[in-house]
Amino acid sequence: MDLELKDNAALVTASSSGLGKASARALAAEGADVVLNGREEERLAAAVEDVRGDAADGATVIGHAADLTDPDEIEGLVRRPVDEFGGLDHLVTSAGGPPAKPFLETTDEEWYEAFDLLVMSVVRTVRAATPHLRDGDGGTIVNIASITVKEAVDDLALSNSVRMGVVGIEKTLSKELAPEIRANAVLPGTHETPRVEEVVEDRIERGEYENYDAATGELSAEIPVGRLGEPMDLGRTVAFLSSPASAFLSGVALPIDGGESASNL
Repeated sequence: MDLELKDNAALVTASSSGLGKASARALAAEGADVVLNGREEERLAAAVEDVRGDAADGATVIGHAADLTDPDEIEGLVRRPVDEFGGLDHLVTSAGGPPAKPFLETTDEEWYEAFDLLVMSVVRTVRAATPHLRDGDGGTIVNIASITVKEAVDDLALSNSVRMGVVGIEKTLSKELAPEIRANAVLPGTHETPRVEEVVEDRIERGEYENYDAATGELSAEIPVGRLGEPMDLGRTVAFLSSPASAFLSGVALPIDGGESASNL
């Protein structure tokens, strides 16, 4: 299915690895010109080369290093696709996860840091991008949040609480920026990303699992489709939500979790 994204311009934040990178890969594979973002230049450069390998003919993939907690760097990041591609059609916001801790072990500083990283990064990026998204034939915003918005996960007090703000923003944007701009969110469940792999390895070291296969096997057993998510499961959904094929979808918060969550809504 051609998603009609050829020659569109996209910016994907926090895309040097994991779900952000998969989203950039899916957009580039559909022919969009894409700016990837990360804080570490070496890691970002490697991600750009990787995504270029799957990009459609004619699609341009570049990187722009920026810290999403720095408002000045966000302004420069949003200008990059406009300067390089002549505009901005699609914005995908992502950010690394906050520390995994129970509520009573979480400090005030960690709460403020999580809010700045997860919520204010979206606020500032969308604010800077909106004029450019409005300039084209119809822009899109996709916010990558978490299934914790639907169902709280043990020891993830910060993610359970703060990420709900991202969905509140997305729903507000779907009304305030309509009809020129559509806004949606995706709520990933357990995907086999570098962060999940790191968590699994930590649990193996603590003796909770015998090996990696045993750990992923147990995690998969809780997912009705019988496996962990692959990053491209989410990436392809992001590309769809950015395309004309989803033209009547806006204000949606879509779980991408293989049926893992128990929430009815």
